[in-house]
Amino acid sequence: MTSKAELYDDVRKQIVAVVTGETSHTARYATASCLLRETFGDRYFWTGFYVVDPAKKTELVVGPYQGTMGCLRIPFGKGVCGVAAATGETQLVEDVHAFPGHIACDSRSNSEIVVPVFDSKGELAAVLDVDSTEFGAFDTEDQAGLEAICRDLLTV
Repeated sequence: MTSKAELYDDVRKQIVAVVTGETSHTARYATASCLLRETFGDRYFWTGFYVVDPAKKTELVVGPYQGTMGCLRIPFGKGVCGVAAATGETQLVEDVHAFPGHIACDSRSNSEIVVPVFDSKGELAAVLDVDSTEFGAFDTEDQAGLEAICRDLLTV
């Protein structure tokens, strides 16, 4: 049986192979969303990116994703995605209902992990948001795997 760490390493390699040389961030985000959802299936209820709005540097706008309807815009500092954007740090949340200021784009989400994505200049470009219907669905192994993917996403 393949371990979770091996799955993350494999999907990271697949993403890198497909996006290397691609100049469109949208294409890179769409590829990552698709391959992550294909790899982790129903465990990933919602998988996608919120991109820093270039006109409003303190707001995220929904980007490519797999899953149910996402929120269209999220201000920095609001909800799990906004906190990840404001702090530049991964947010690993076992119970989103207990997270102060949680934004419920879909009430079926119960846990969430949000990872910042930085461009080649080290500036925040987006956040990767993964939701699950299960409580406590994500752990430090998920965090390490997703952080590795996000480190590579805009720099290869």
